[in-house]
Amino acid sequence: MKQLLLLLFLSLCLLVGCGKAQAPALGKQETQKAFSAFTEQIFRSEISASTLNMHYSLAHPENYGILEYPITYGNLDTDSGAKASLILENWKKGLEQFRKKDLPVSQQMTYDILMDYIKREIPAAKFSLYDEMLRANNGFQAQLPVLLAEYNFYDEQDIKDYLGLIDCTPGFFEQIMQVERKKSAKELFMADFAVDDLVAQCSNFTQDPENNYLLSTFNDRIDEMVGISPKQAEFYKQENRRLVLERLIPAYQKLVQDISGLKGTGKNTGGLCGLPEGREYYEYLVAHTTGSALSVREMIEQTEMQRKQDLEDLAEIVKKNPSISQKAANYQLATEDPSLILEDLREKMQEDFPAPPDVSFQVKEMHPSLEEYTAPAFYLTPPIDDISQNCIYINRAKGDTKLQLYTTLAHEGFPGHLYQNVMERSCGLEPIRSLFGSSGYAEGWATYVEMQAYYYADVDQDVAAFLQKNQAALLSLYATADMGIHYEGWTLRDTIDFFAGYQIRNKEAIQGIYKMIVEEPAHYLKYYVGYLEFLNLKKYAMERYGGEYSNYRFHEALMKMGGAPFWVLKEYLGEYWE
Repeated sequence: MKQLLLLLFLSLCLLVGCGKAQAPALGKQETQKAFSAFTEQIFRSEISASTLNMHYSLAHPENYGILEYPITYGNLDTDSGAKASLILENWKKGLEQFRKKDLPVSQQMTYDILMDYIKREIPAAKFSLYDEMLRANNGFQAQLPVLLAEYNFYDEQDIKDYLGLIDCTPGFFEQIMQVERKKSAKELFMADFAVDDLVAQCSNFTQDPENNYLLSTFNDRIDEMVGISPKQAEFYKQENRRLVLERLIPAYQKLVQDISGLKGTGKNTGGLCGLPEGREYYEYLVAHTTGSALSVREMIEQTEMQRKQDLEDLAEIVKKNPSISQKAANYQLATEDPSLILEDLREKMQEDFPAPPDVSFQVKEMHPSLEEYTAPAFYLTPPIDDISQNCIYINRAKGDTKLQLYTTLAHEGFPGHLYQNVMERSCGLEPIRSLFGSSGYAEGWATYVEMQAYYYADVDQDVAAFLQKNQAALLSLYATADMGIHYEGWTLRDTIDFFAGYQIRNKEAIQGIYKMIVEEPAHYLKYYVGYLEFLNLKKYAMERYGGEYSNYRFHEALMKMGGAPFWVLKEYLGEYWE
């Protein structure tokens, strides 16, 4: 379950009434105001429960009524499932006080999104120990260094909050370890190879403390600050150095020691279906991650059908142009400069997508100490009240070049994550909506537009189609393997045989894929199933609107709606179609 749901939610009786007594009927205008107050209180409570989440969500929390808050990553608890259920039951009682038909369309969407979340999460409380915060690639400990390095200092209080977070890292890591020990005792602990990968990632980050990049990045940000004296600046630099060397680095080193001490206690070395109730947990996790209402079995079938179509399209391209493989290996692009590629994408996309606001962005290269355990690229989501903060990281160690770099930047930038976020922020959605977007919506959108970007590049269109269909088919293989391993119980041997059926026989590479999927269940589904759901939604729109349909109008409606479960997007599409 979401780590946001950690603290007991305050009673909402003062806002909307609780219990058996019926709240007095309100007029539509009063109902809308009460609903806004209800969701704003949830937002303030949840967002202030983690200083890190709050800072990356709000540049100016005081504008949202958040004036005082503890400096904390949150409060983990081995009994967090029961506490989260209590919070959600309170939310549900609060929502049920409103008549949805008295709300405007935007608030009706918020109502449905929140109720959908509540109904899905309450029965999942029993799975609180199945979640894993420590993963080599996408775990909390892997993301924390980048989030600290990119922590913007809007004012001096942000500096104090940042230093306070570093100071409380050892305590939060110990909270995580308390959960890991309980997982170990209940035979839910990670496999040994996952421990090895986690240890390697943490050790890589701590191997050269005196030159850790959190020292230099902090100093650079302090030097750019306006309104603090040289004496204050020097004090903060020395304090950061002390905390990084005496608190943060030792916290990672202790985490390595503690997690290594549990090695060997993980009894399951395969997919989640090898755990008690593991298949049921995977079904929940897939629904939570993708935002799709499809069953896992339906996802398996749709993935196979789309792969079959893509492979048939590939065969037709090859039949029409037998030398296409050679052409695809030898094409050239005008530039591999990331900033120029993003500008090219921003210009070419405007035939199919509404023009984005005029926002700036930075492209940065990943620090060497993080290259091995991070994605080829990623985008840091800006605060909802400051869309000017847009940063894309490129991991040069992953080797993306030519069209792969071009489409990766489309995925992260225009018309991908950067575009989707700034468009959503520009539409005036209620703040609470930022808490309940699914990974499947975000990554599905980015994958959907990534596939479109092949055709924006200045290459032969047959080459673009050949490479796009190949990429889509390859991603579908990973998605099928994810469901095979975690839902159907595939072994490594089964996974090797599956890929061999598609002429992929590098056993070492497949073993790496198998381990990655075991460590990161549903990871590939947020990309591929999310992508399929956008294709499904597009097909629905084309059938519904016929000659009125255009890609531009479809994408415009999606951007106005913002992130939501796919069934909600389908239900409200007509309300936003222009």
